[in-house]
Amino acid sequence: MPIRVMLVDDQVLLRTGFRMVLAAQPDMEVVAEAGDGAEALEVLRTAEVDVVLMDVRMPRLDGVEATRRICAQKDAPKVLILTTFDLDEYAFSALKAGAGGFMLKDVPPGELLAAIRAVHSGDAVVAPSTTRRLLDRFAPLLPGAAGGSARPELERLTDREREVMLLVAQGLSNGEIAARLVLSEATVKTHVGRILTKLELRDRVQVVVMAYESGLVRAQGPGGGSRH
Repeated sequence: MPIRVMLVDDQVLLRTGFRMVLAAQPDMEVVAEAGDGAEALEVLRTAEVDVVLMDVRMPRLDGVEATRRICAQKDAPKVLILTTFDLDEYAFSALKAGAGGFMLKDVPPGELLAAIRAVHSGDAVVAPSTTRRLLDRFAPLLPGAAGGSARPELERLTDREREVMLLVAQGLSNGEIAARLVLSEATVKTHVGRILTKLELRDRVQVVVMAYESGLVRAQGPGGGSRH
């Protein structure tokens, strides 16, 4: 089954370009398009979609609110945000709303395709270094980010799962975590799955956000590395 993609952007030319790139892939199919968030919600009532490529700045209903409404639905498609600026508070808000990641609009086609596949599989944070920089910048807006806030659900995690969660929150891939902890990649994937289940999170991006909210990972200071 090809990955069913929906394009949501108020610029027809951009949608056309993305559609051409995706149409050339044997494992992808553009099944729906919309010019704003409101139209996207309407189309999603009848279209079966796996991944939504969502612009953030659109008339009527922006991508952040559309993402929030989509992700609140049962069996919702994954949302990949497309933004013009890599440190954009709209992208930050979209991650908080449930987006699986974000990419720049001028990203090379190969990276965009890899991002769609990653979001669809749920295995990887899209552009983890950029996600970290974004969260570092906007972390003061997160509840409890200044001093950390007690999250009782974190008590459900084993010591090893907390260790894996910290590394996920730092943007490491399963392979990198496996090398760091001297585990097999399959074992790391199992740990990540248990973390998502225990904390009732959708994907790795939500793990990163919770780690910041709870104070497990703190925003890096000027010129300093992250602290945890």
